[in-house]
Amino acid sequence: MGIHCKLCFLASLLFVIHAGPILKSADDYGVAKNYLMSFYNLVYKPPSPASREPDLLPAKLKEMQKFFGLKVTGTLDKETMAVMKKPRCGVPDVAAYSTIGGKPKWKTNKLTYRIMNYTPDMSNAEVDGTIAKALQVWANVTPLRFTRIYKGTADIVISFATKDHSDGQPFDGPKGVLAHAFPPGIGLGGDAHFDDDESFTFRSRDIVLFLVAAHEFGHSLGLAHSDVPGALMFPTYTFTNPDRFSLSSDDIEGIQSLYGSNRAALAASTTRSCPNLVWDAVTTFKGVTVFFKDSSFWNSSSSRNNSIKRFWSNAPDKIDAAYEDPVQDKVFFFKGKQVWAFNGKIFSPALLNLSAALVCQHL
Repeated sequence: MGIHCKLCFLASLLFVIHAGPILKSADDYGVAKNYLMSFYNLVYKPPSPASREPDLLPAKLKEMQKFFGLKVTGTLDKETMAVMKKPRCGVPDVAAYSTIGGKPKWKTNKLTYRIMNYTPDMSNAEVDGTIAKALQVWANVTPLRFTRIYKGTADIVISFATKDHSDGQPFDGPKGVLAHAFPPGIGLGGDAHFDDDESFTFRSRDIVLFLVAAHEFGHSLGLAHSDVPGALMFPTYTFTNPDRFSLSSDDIEGIQSLYGSNRAALAASTTRSCPNLVWDAVTTFKGVTVFFKDSSFWNSSSSRNNSIKRFWSNAPDKIDAAYEDPVQDKVFFFKGKQVWAFNGKIFSPALLNLSAALVCQHL
């Protein structure tokens, strides 16, 4: 690097960090520059004393600080750097995926998905169940319904990859960008890619695949990032116990602005009388949406609750997730690191004489 270039770099570095808690690390400056280029559409040009063009980095820094609710200074302080170094989604926070400009959405409520490959961090059954549960998060509050296919072109194609994976958005290795997804549309539209350099887990305190997948599927359906801390669509990853997970009102309002509400869903019908209710698991069996709580399960069109063990005698109580594989005709239950598999032929919609209306009386 020539003397002139070095002077330009140092001038730009000092321009950005001249006030507030000062970070003089050139490495931190590089992190900030790349972060703003990736997520805030910064077009970076090294400032020069001879140039009349303004340095755009401080303005983009203010935009980022405002989005995350930080003190808006335009300077590279410790709080700002801490946010920039958190694991996060690879989708930009501005412009490209906003639902305001045109509101990208699917034209049908019946969508297909296909899992192209698996991560070695989890069993295939755990990945299958996690993906189904993450999609069901959005189905619970909308008319959307998701069907898995095993060949052909799906609306939402799910894959695990590392570094350059031929979509123009290479991954950056562990603890940076966790995943990214594309808004509804043809080609890559709706697809979700997960960085396999991460260590994904089923439910421990590392990077929980369910939380990442549910977030990415929000993008697959047309949602932008939220600036509300605690919302699923907030850009940075925060561990939440999957057993206690629920969508925030901001997430629900966002997705329902695109697709409307699911008035037939049991969760909606019980919210008024059970405002603190959190289901253990929700899935679809034989075309029937089923809700699990403790040792019982319900659907939305019947007259009473029923015991899980009535149909699956060896099943555990209070399961973490459930998933139906229609090709194998098997039903999988997950609890902790254990998986139970049952023959799906024992289950039929005619046996579901269950109650949504009476759910609160049994909890």
